[in-house]
Amino acid sequence: MLSDVEAAELLSFLTPNTRPDVKGHTTGYILGMSGNGDGCRFLRSKPDLLVALFALTSDPSLAIVKDCYHILINLSADETLHQVLVTEVKVLPVLLKRLLDPEYPLSDHICTILSNLTRLAKTCKTVFKVLQEEVGLAQLVDIFCTEGFNKKAKLHYLSPLLSNLTQLPEARNYLLDKDRCVIQRLLPFTQYQASVVRRGGVVGTLRNCCFDHAHHEWLLSDAVDVLPFLLLPLAGPEELTEEENDGLPVDLQYLPEDKRREEDPDIRKMLLETLLLLTATKSGRDSLAQKKVYPIMREFHKWEKDVHVSAACEKLVQVLIGDEPERGMENLMEVDIPDDVELKLKDADAKEHQELERMTREEEEEEEERKKRKSDAEETDKGQESGLIR
Repeated sequence: MLSDVEAAELLSFLTPNTRPDVKGHTTGYILGMSGNGDGCRFLRSKPDLLVALFALTSDPSLAIVKDCYHILINLSADETLHQVLVTEVKVLPVLLKRLLDPEYPLSDHICTILSNLTRLAKTCKTVFKVLQEEVGLAQLVDIFCTEGFNKKAKLHYLSPLLSNLTQLPEARNYLLDKDRCVIQRLLPFTQYQASVVRRGGVVGTLRNCCFDHAHHEWLLSDAVDVLPFLLLPLAGPEELTEEENDGLPVDLQYLPEDKRREEDPDIRKMLLETLLLLTATKSGRDSLAQKKVYPIMREFHKWEKDVHVSAACEKLVQVLIGDEPERGMENLMEVDIPDDVELKLKDADAKEHQELERMTREEEEEEEERKKRKSDAEETDKGQESGLIR
């Protein structure tokens, strides 16, 4: 790694008055350095270099600006650099101000950096505090929900940013405020086909919000009606009985033959986990039973091939068709579990996880063997066609 003298020389090249070609070579060199752990550790020890790099995000050369943003994306992906970037380089006020500019060409880079910086709760709290001071969560949601807000950026990574922010109770409280009607604006994006990132971030946001069981009844009521937006991505074209269709929310009745399910297994799993959270209270379980969620899950389970998603579906089905808990234990989120029972449950979860991993490995090995057999057969066919095998 560079010596202190070499680092000082590098810093001297990162000034606005340096020749553009020299600046470009320097930022390109640091970009390569930021792509590995040793380079990140070195840059973490040189905050003055990071301050100079961040200043160059205002450089007249777009190539240099892009280099600097790519460096910041790499560094923000390293959790050990979060506090340096936030407290010493002070990136947040500038990045958030630029995000508000509908003409700023590199807003997608900013969204990625902010999404990276909000993964851990500690830095997430700092980001949320500065966000509320500089922009406000209301304006962030407005930007997210305004199609084409920035003609030069897609802003899809605002979605995982919102999801990360909702790990904080204060962010959830804002989104779930009954007078603001914010959560309702996000619901249509569970089926936003143009971006799996946007869909996944919104589903993650809804899942986080459902950890607050006090809001379940409101979320399932007509005021929000969250259930169809969680179920529709999991529903397929299978024919249900007339009785089953009649009990479903209107948007899920008599779906067309070309209805397709959510293609991403991680999103399907998050949708199922969100539904499971909504069954924590008796009113939630009653609502899901009344809205005929079980037939959708029954057909989904027949279709699902991913073992981890299937396991999440089975947990939900067990609650849907199982007996009601004893009196006084209706709210599953408030039940005190004895230590010995908790240990047994953790042990059972670990064994289940190991079994799922084993099944996944076996499936991957079978798929590799299938591909190998296919490849060997294709090679034989090619050989026969060329006359090498007679």
